[in-house]
Amino acid sequence: MIKPMKKNIIGNRIRKARQNAKPPLTQSDLVARLQLEGLKDIDQPIVSRIEKGERLVTDYEIKAIAKALRVTVGWLLNEK
Repeated sequence: MIKPMKKNIIGNRIRKARQNAKPPLTQSDLVARLQLEGLKDIDQPIVSRIEKGERLVTDYEIKAIAKALRVTVGWLLNEK
């Protein structure tokens, strides 16, 4: 069976940042923060798809996600 190609490289880092937050954030908590950042079209199922690597993430979404999770864009992209 051929494994489908991931559509993003930040999904695992988003999950890790959410779970390591103090207190940990649920996907719904992240959605609420993203809505405050102006991303009104992202809901919990979309966050789930992003974390699984099933959905592309645009540059402005990456920036808002980093801000909402209080991490850097570089950290999300796993840059050194």
